[in-house]
Amino acid sequence: MVPWVISKDPSDFQGMLKSLSDSEKGIGLPEGWVSDSTFWLVNDYDRVLGAVNIRHRLTEQLFNAGGHIGYGIRPSERQKGLATILLKLSLIEAKKLGVKDVLVVCDASNIGSEKTIVKNGGKPDSDFIEEDGNVIKRYWIKSVCE
Repeated sequence: MVPWVISKDPSDFQGMLKSLSDSEKGIGLPEGWVSDSTFWLVNDYDRVLGAVNIRHRLTEQLFNAGGHIGYGIRPSERQKGLATILLKLSLIEAKKLGVKDVLVVCDASNIGSEKTIVKNGGKPDSDFIEEDGNVIKRYWIKSVCE
């Protein structure tokens, strides 16, 4: 599930917020995880349209197949340009977090995500092939100011 935060159970909303805050501060992270920040894309009626997870640094695994930014748009809101907006806003936040060169990845089969990355200035890097043969397209983007 991308970003991973959408798999969290919101029934204990305060607990979920604490977990996200702890993750941002690097508290109680699972082995191999890095600090990350979560942001939500909401409409004027406070309906969640999408979410993004920005990793503050990369491990070898994230360098190969995860990248700095994982984002997702609610299925009913896809193909409306929202992913392009969410990634653009994420690049601003990444710069605030000190990430200047941002790695964004997608499966080779995810043409929509690839187009979103390229629209936001993604420059292709070498692909990474996972053990199961899945091809990960890797792109670098310079983070931007507001």
